[in-house]
Amino acid sequence: MFNKLASMERQYLDYEDQLAQPEIFENQERYIKIAKAHADMNDIIGKYRKYNYQKTQAEENKTLLLDPDMDIRAMAQEEYDCLIEELPILEQELRVLLLPSDPLDEKNIVLEIRAGTGGEEAAIFAGDLFRMYCRYAERMSWKVELMSESPSDNGGYKEVIALISGNRVYSRLKFESGTHRVQRVPATESQGRIHTSAATVAVMPEAEELDVDIKQDDLRFDFYRASGAGGQHVNKTESAVRITHLPTNTVVTCQDEKSQHKNKAQAMKVLASRIMQAERDRMHNEMAADRKLQVGSGDRSERIRTYNYPQGRMTDHRVNVTMYSLERFMDGEIQAVVDALIANAQAEALKVEGLE
Repeated sequence: MFNKLASMERQYLDYEDQLAQPEIFENQERYIKIAKAHADMNDIIGKYRKYNYQKTQAEENKTLLLDPDMDIRAMAQEEYDCLIEELPILEQELRVLLLPSDPLDEKNIVLEIRAGTGGEEAAIFAGDLFRMYCRYAERMSWKVELMSESPSDNGGYKEVIALISGNRVYSRLKFESGTHRVQRVPATESQGRIHTSAATVAVMPEAEELDVDIKQDDLRFDFYRASGAGGQHVNKTESAVRITHLPTNTVVTCQDEKSQHKNKAQAMKVLASRIMQAERDRMHNEMAADRKLQVGSGDRSERIRTYNYPQGRMTDHRVNVTMYSLERFMDGEIQAVVDALIANAQAEALKVEGLE
């Protein structure tokens, strides 16, 4: 690892030399390319230099441990202990920085939540999950834009789709995909029995035009009158849109907007994100089969988390994390679990890359 870091520092210094040459500005394309490569290495080179400095300081303090002056020895010992304690932390941070970055981490996401088994209680739980993510987004200063919804009779959702935009949204929420299970006594349960229900969550990076190539000939558009709440336009105009991607049989519907054009644009955004995520999952599964190890799969058939209301606890089964603060968790205080999932994915990736 340290040979690789030393080589990277030499490359970093070479970039600095090139950027210092006046003639570099004569070729703007080359200047931009080198400047970006140099900037991309700032964090890891800065951390590597800090590690080397700490290590050098520790060695210097080690010699002072033999000083005849007792006070100097005591001060040297205290500083030496602090430096030695921090070195393994810096080393682990360097390992993580050496991991290949996920180019999608910077993206916004399309969040889809669907009620699963459990009937009306599952729909209410889907609504609870959506509110949880909205509260977390609010804490992170992200923007939530409702794209499509199918409300249930008791305030939940049969399905809800939203665009969440902000700083590195996908990097934080990409491990939320999967089956979320709830255990609680429904409001409609007269005998106080605990029911188990489920909802599925899908987190997809927002697809842009360059991310996925969708041919118009592969699409079938159906326009029809919207149903449900929405005002007089519901029964008078064919504003609702259904788009079918024929090669993959992926179907997206959108009817929340009054304008057919807006509904079509929203549906296309969801369709592109679904297709991109499906291709990403396919490639990941092929790589996992080759490695005999699946890292952060987000398999949607997998039960990833259980919310037990009678015991006031939440358990994430992938990282064996249990929290007995379910009320706060459902209010959007999910950062501790997000951090645990990211750390777990990094640990698995370090094994694959041989950097553990």
